[in-house]
Order: sequence, then structure tokens, then C-alpha cells
Amino acid sequence: MTTAQMNIGIILGSTRPARVSPQVGNWVKELADKRGDATYEIVDLADYNLPFLGDPSGEQQVAAWAKKIASLDGFVFVTAEYNHSITGALKNALDSARAEWYNKAAGIVSYGSSGGTRAAEHLRGILGELQVADVRTHPALSMFTDFENYTIFKPAELHIAHVNDMLNQVIRWSTALKSVRS
Repeated sequence: MTTAQMNIGIILGSTRPARVSPQVGNWVKELADKRGDATYEIVDLADYNLPFLGDPSGEQQVAAWAKKIASLDGFVFVTAEYNHSITGALKNALDSARAEWYNKAAGIVSYGSSGGTRAAEHLRGILGELQVADVRTHPALSMFTDFENYTIFKPAELHIAHVNDMLNQVIRWSTALKSVRS
């Protein structure tokens, strides 16, 4: 099995107006695409319009979301820190699928006033319950130093190496876990 067969979704974990997750996600994708070791795609929660878990009116959106998650071998979550945790939209999306997450790997890129580290730690606990192996390297972006006026993403050069280290781990773990799912 070659790593070129891996399909990795870069999940944008915020749906708020004026969010910065698309800027961060696109930057991660640009770095990832230069590697040539997998197929990377942006998966934007805003495109799925997921209802709150348990709302029967959104069965089609939930089915489309589950199908997308099932098609991926691994993930990179781009998450903001809201109130010391992940966004409600991301938690709802994680809860809206179940077995589709199992035995896959994920990296986390977080941002916030403290680099989004508390959100990343909360996300790790949720991923563990969903049988997603999260990797160790975690690029943490500061709203104070990696964003101009808190809205324009201008990452420090040092983050490039962190993203590549994280992606190395996501690819290795995704490849190993694909054999568990086969």
C-alpha cells in the first residue's frame, strides 16, 4: 500500500461569519499539496449545513456528511478556540457521524489567544472516543502573532516545519490504520 492512496480531509471547524479557518485551512492545504504524498481536500463544515444532532429534518445533510467522512482516510482539523473549547459546529459535526470516524488518524491545527491549545486538548478527548488516533505534533497559531488585526492570517515561518511534521505523522498513522479497516 502506498501513501499516495491516502485521502486526507482538512476540516474547517468554524462556521461563523468572518471566520479565519478558511485562511488557515488553505495554507495547510498549500503546504500539503507540495508534498505529493496524499490527496488533500478542504472539507468545510459550512457546506454541509448540519442540523443539531437528533433533528430529523436534516437527514440528507447528515447522510452527505457521513458519506464524506467515510471517504477519507485521515483528517487535519483546523479548529478555533471558543470559550476554552472547540466550536459548537465542530462538536455537532463530530457527533453527526460515528462509525465513519473509526480507525482513522488526525492532526490538529488550532488557533486562538493561547494558540487554541485548550480547544485542541478537548478535541483529542472527543477523537479518542471516536477511535481516531490523533498525532502528537500540533501547530498552535496565536491570534496575536500569526494574524494581523486578528483577521488576516500571516503565519510565522516556524509553523511550516510543524505542519509538515504533523502531516508526516498523519500519513504514517492513516496508512497503518487503513490496514485495520480493510
